[in-house]
Amino acid sequence: MCFKVKKRAMISVSDKTGVVELARELVQLGYEIVSTGGTFKTITQEGVAATYVTDITGFPEILEGRVKTLHPHVHAGILAKRTPEHLAQLAELDIVPIDLVVVNLYPFKETIARENVTLAEAIENIDIGGPAMVRAAAKNYQGVAVVVNPKRYREILEQLKSTGTIKEETRFSLAQEAFAHTADYDTHIAAYLAQVKDEQGSFPDHLCLRGEKIQELRYGENPHQKAAFYREIGAHGAGIGTARQIHGKELSFNNIVDLNAALELVKEFPEAAAVIIKHTNPCGTALGESLAMAYERAFQADPVSAFGGIVGLNREVDLETAQKMTETFLEAVIAPSFTKEALAVLTNKANIRLLETGVFTSEDVSRFDVKKVHGGILLQDIDGGKLSAADLKVVTKRKPTDEELTELLFSWRVVKHVKSNGIVVSKNHQTLGVGAGQMNRVGAAQIALTQGGQECRGAVLASDAFFPFRDTVDQAGQAGITAIIQPGGSLKDEESILAADEHNIAMVFTGIRHFKH
Repeated sequence: MCFKVKKRAMISVSDKTGVVELARELVQLGYEIVSTGGTFKTITQEGVAATYVTDITGFPEILEGRVKTLHPHVHAGILAKRTPEHLAQLAELDIVPIDLVVVNLYPFKETIARENVTLAEAIENIDIGGPAMVRAAAKNYQGVAVVVNPKRYREILEQLKSTGTIKEETRFSLAQEAFAHTADYDTHIAAYLAQVKDEQGSFPDHLCLRGEKIQELRYGENPHQKAAFYREIGAHGAGIGTARQIHGKELSFNNIVDLNAALELVKEFPEAAAVIIKHTNPCGTALGESLAMAYERAFQADPVSAFGGIVGLNREVDLETAQKMTETFLEAVIAPSFTKEALAVLTNKANIRLLETGVFTSEDVSRFDVKKVHGGILLQDIDGGKLSAADLKVVTKRKPTDEELTELLFSWRVVKHVKSNGIVVSKNHQTLGVGAGQMNRVGAAQIALTQGGQECRGAVLASDAFFPFRDTVDQAGQAGITAIIQPGGSLKDEESILAADEHNIAMVFTGIRHFKH
């Protein structure tokens, strides 16, 4: 048996963008269109001739459409090499080669993104026949072109019109894209099912990281490093990956890291709060009766470091706050939203990056924190959870006053976001000094206390981890600190408690450490 010269294209798509125009032009180019279900209906209703898949398989769709393309007349037509031996075998079995496969998959990602989606609904949107055809065509790219992306339709049509064929390099590129498409699809499924399994707190045996590229960056941490920014698939709530840039220059690698630090810290506070970040550490954090007051106090906490800083705010930015922020050079501001009046002021600065996240919700906290090391990946729970006064254990003779307790909890929330070894000194819900990333705790305390100066008298001090010796407590007492919050748990806790009593410092233990590396 001899085949007709006419080429055959299999078209079965979930995303029907441009599919009618594609099918129409393929018919004009001499292709026979074979199609399924909704795609067949879409193109034939527009007057495009097509053959229903059951007419070539000789077998009806069964099991509510779960089985329709899983048939030798489809897969042999796709997988056959264009060699005399394979083509002869197809002819003997009356199977027509399929030269072009245009397939994209059931909307699994969109399904699981819906609120209150059930497991049964998710499972039903796992495509079986589609990935099988895509993988088969991609494997056989030397004889078959596979298209999963509607944006490639025009490219292949232009090649077919100009040369009558699709270039081998294009077919290889299409195959690469096809395998990435199915890999991404399977990753979504695996990650979703792992999430269902691991709601009890266990970690998956196989880690699936899912991301889509938002943009390529000018460079990474340094100009000699290349970089790109990816949004985590399925991310929701107020986060740097879901934030919308509404003004300013392109974000840099360091901008994104610092914006994330600013946002995650400012989300700690229900009160109006402002954070200014430099090199991922908070140089100024403060609360205020208004957002403008909170920003002004955060700025005054360390005006030298605030220059060129990244600002995080937890309220809609109003005119007064915007006007205050224009008084110094800032790299970027991230907030739930901006009023029209605030934007009118801030956008006068052409380069400042403005990002809005939408209202903060309880869904904003990711479950996992991921760190890459050479040759491996570390996965841990996010350092979440908030302490109340009832959670604190007073270990000194003097108990903290109510005002000191409130201040201690403020400083504790801040030190959680400071690189270890971390020390925070604060007063009246405003940081006075921050010692970050030091090799020893005494050095971190010295930086924070020196920065606070005379204002340290009557202030409180927070330490992200316990004191191995009494020296930091002695430093604090000499500087006028009246209350300390720390995890406790050192072999020499009693020495630190004794030192606090000697300096009439009230000290509380949290039982929780906040290392940040």
